[in-house]
Amino acid sequence: MKTELRTDITVGDICKGFHYNTLEGKGVRGWNGKLIIQPEYQRNYIYANGKDDVAVVDSLLKKYPIGLLYFLKVGDEYEVLDGQQRITSFGRFVSGQLDVLDANGMPRKFDPALHGWLLKRPLTIYICEGEGDDPEREIKEWFKTINIAGKQLTEQEFLNATYSGPFVTSAKAVFSNSSNANMQKWKRFVSGDERRQAVLTTALDWVSKGHVEDYLKDHRYDTGITELTAYFDSVIAWIDGTFKDVKDEMCGLEWGRLYELYHAKGYDIDKMWERIEALFADADNGIVKNKRNIFEYVLGGETKHELLKVRLFDPKIAKRVYARQTEEAKAKGVSNCPDCVLAHSTNAKRIYAFNEMEADHVTAWTKGGDTSEANCQMLCRHHNRVKGNS
Repeated sequence: MKTELRTDITVGDICKGFHYNTLEGKGVRGWNGKLIIQPEYQRNYIYANGKDDVAVVDSLLKKYPIGLLYFLKVGDEYEVLDGQQRITSFGRFVSGQLDVLDANGMPRKFDPALHGWLLKRPLTIYICEGEGDDPEREIKEWFKTINIAGKQLTEQEFLNATYSGPFVTSAKAVFSNSSNANMQKWKRFVSGDERRQAVLTTALDWVSKGHVEDYLKDHRYDTGITELTAYFDSVIAWIDGTFKDVKDEMCGLEWGRLYELYHAKGYDIDKMWERIEALFADADNGIVKNKRNIFEYVLGGETKHELLKVRLFDPKIAKRVYARQTEEAKAKGVSNCPDCVLAHSTNAKRIYAFNEMEADHVTAWTKGGDTSEANCQMLCRHHNRVKGNS
């Protein structure tokens, strides 16, 4: 990578011809049209939060350094390798699209009379050019290296840079766009910041069955994203059609995996939601410990009881029941495991030690039995595990 240090380019030079796309939330062009501020391998503009963007401008106004900028020379144009967050922030200020607070705490736009000197402020910029047999790979590696500092790139942002092309560009326009009218609907079930590629990551994970990088590699030069959007929409539609309502705990579940497992099954949605509400009530009472797994538990026919981490009997209760059960068994000359007695096995008269037994719900929890002393019995480990949840 060849580099050239430039200190003669000013804030005003970069802001000449600055264009910010409000709909997509990104800086498009600057430096009189020859600087591409957010090339396709760059992450989204994430400083537009009234804090980070203002901090950049405030640093400039206080004459603090804002760090090195890196531009990549591509023919007669340049691409921002590092610094697009800062450039877009001060570009928005100079173009009147970002207010900052003055000394009195009042919002103020760029005023040439007050801030004209800022346009003359020189920046420190490295102009880079790829060289060697594989300049694209070299550029992408350089991009990753210089982006280690600051707000660290997410894994998806790295992948977007590595496999930049028409597919990633189209996918980002849909799944990384905060202005997308569907975003609020999607984020009932998908967690994370779409600007940091969280929604795109989820969409890719679903359609690729977890093989995101392979999928990007295979589709890098596709000009359409029909399969990606169709699969994502199918999963969202299935969730909406299967559950009568939405709970906060539904956000961020592995819906792609659950769709593959259960979308072909038919469900009585009224009965299923009634069961979900009952399980949430159990969770509120401390019986069910994992609310988020309730949906998978019900979809799977309530067979995977380990998903819910149902509250076990208090050890004090188990010890009291063991003592009572053992005393009664000895008086009768039978085992203190009632199932061993019923089975007429070789252990029908065996007295088990406490640590050889497990507390069991007499009436199964899934059939309405509560986790109380009145519903507790001690079984030997073998019979408790054979019984399961019957």
